[in-house]
Amino acid sequence: MNALEARIDRLESLAAIQQLPIRYAIAVDSRDMDGWVDLFIPDVHCGRRGRGREVLKSIITPAVRTFYRSIHQICGHRVEFDDADHAHGVVYCRAEHENDGKWVVMAIAYFDSYERRDGEWLFVRRREKHWYSADWQERPAAPFTGWAAHDNPPDLPQHFDSWAPFWAEVDGQDISRLTDQPAH
Repeated sequence: MNALEARIDRLESLAAIQQLPIRYAIAVDSRDMDGWVDLFIPDVHCGRRGRGREVLKSIITPAVRTFYRSIHQICGHRVEFDDADHAHGVVYCRAEHENDGKWVVMAIAYFDSYERRDGEWLFVRRREKHWYSADWQERPAAPFTGWAAHDNPPDLPQHFDSWAPFWAEVDGQDISRLTDQPAH
């Protein structure tokens, strides 16, 4: 492959990868579980439950049935290539879920791995991390809970490698005026 062909391939790959989170969001919001699992490599690793799209479908379907309607809005996507057929990235998403008479808003970042197989870019893995969840009528606040069925401590922003070093440089600055619950 010459340099021009390689550049065109990279641009086409970038466009295909950037469509994956959008296709993911539409599949979840339309409850197209077959379309959703088809976005992943056929032998997707599902932890102790095993491998494969059918295993993944058996995990996601009950999870999606914990809320009635949803809207996943993709807000930004960074892609970095490892080589011609492997990449990783971070996708920002604002999601809303109708559950138990509430519209729960979530600020999410997906940490993704991608692989090209048989000419098609697919997810290898998605790691979902949250800043907060709260009913749309409420202000998100520490400890960042607001959806009883999905209350987990938030992973963000502490998950970013740059977070702790940034705050370590404050030399005793009182950051209590910035937040109710600083997390270093």
